[in-house]
Amino acid sequence: MKILQVIPVLYASSGGPAAVVRSISKELAKRHELTVYTTNALDQRRGFNTYPFKVESNGYEIVYFPRILASYGFNISPSMAIALQKTLPQYDVVHLHSWRHFQDLIVHHYAKKYDIPYVLQAHGSIARVMAKQRLKWIYDVFFGYRLLKDASKVIALNPIEAEQYRGMGVPREKIAIIPNGIDLSEYASLPPRGCFRKKFGLDKNEKIVLYLGRIHEIKGIDILVRAFANILHELDDVRLVIVGPNDGYLGEIEALIKALQIEDTVLISGPLYGVAKLEAYVDADVYVLPSRYEIFGNTVLESVACGTPVILTESCGIAECFRDKVGLVVKNNSPPHLEEALLEMLINRKRQKIFKENCKIVIQKFNISETVAKLEEVYKEIITRSKNYL
Repeated sequence: MKILQVIPVLYASSGGPAAVVRSISKELAKRHELTVYTTNALDQRRGFNTYPFKVESNGYEIVYFPRILASYGFNISPSMAIALQKTLPQYDVVHLHSWRHFQDLIVHHYAKKYDIPYVLQAHGSIARVMAKQRLKWIYDVFFGYRLLKDASKVIALNPIEAEQYRGMGVPREKIAIIPNGIDLSEYASLPPRGCFRKKFGLDKNEKIVLYLGRIHEIKGIDILVRAFANILHELDDVRLVIVGPNDGYLGEIEALIKALQIEDTVLISGPLYGVAKLEAYVDADVYVLPSRYEIFGNTVLESVACGTPVILTESCGIAECFRDKVGLVVKNNSPPHLEEALLEMLINRKRQKIFKENCKIVIQKFNISETVAKLEEVYKEIITRSKNYL
């Protein structure tokens, strides 16, 4: 198959969808010809001298296009539109990894024109939550419903997202439930314990509560900070570590930490990648994802792959996969419940040990090879159907 993946932002700090695209593309490229179209959004380090800027990565090609406008995160790129007009007929199938962005509209237009089937994967963005709800509704009325209707298949990460698609009018037979996977080979040789502590000057006897991800209001980091401040009355050898890029909420978190007078017990490191990120997971006693809304939570998979137990909220779409197996699940938006779970995890060393041992077993269910095998089945099905229709 000749496959085109399209995503508005592929930069590492942009969140889970970028990591998913890189992961599945690496696996798909072992058996298929694959290209990724994206923009230069957020990428300040790469030297974009000419456009389109092409990079070979793990057996597939990434093509970067300039964005001329990023109003409301729309990432408008006319040069990508021109490229899609010329190249889309060359592909057997297109996989869209968003649905409220400029390139989604362009792919929809030319896919319809050239009879190229496309798969749409919203990565948790179907629900109109948090900011810009009115704008999202307007977009959906004029464009969104049509993109969903004309997709050959939509990918849901779990039954919760499948019901969200159903609520948008997508028939059940067009929905494939395929959870995100993780490349376990990247976790086969983990860094030794103590590297993160040494790098940031943390005491070897301190317990580490880790949050790793975008610093955004939806992630519920403020809930974690409040819960953490409360456990300091019972534990004096614990440190909260917040790792990740600022997504507009860092100022509020810093102000809250100062107001609670816990600056000496909180470390904000900024984003970490590669081995440095693994070092943080390995040294943590517990990883916490306190999101107000989270359709999946790739960082939970990363933590479990590193053998670190987790605490996550009921609003995380994969909570039930991990409840009482490798961690604890708490009520959404509830500092007292999170406080209780933190104390249980940090004090009950026997239970923590059981969770750590279970990590090796549970993570096998999320091997990237299983995810990609299911994607390949979807691609083959819609390509065959498209050819029979023609």
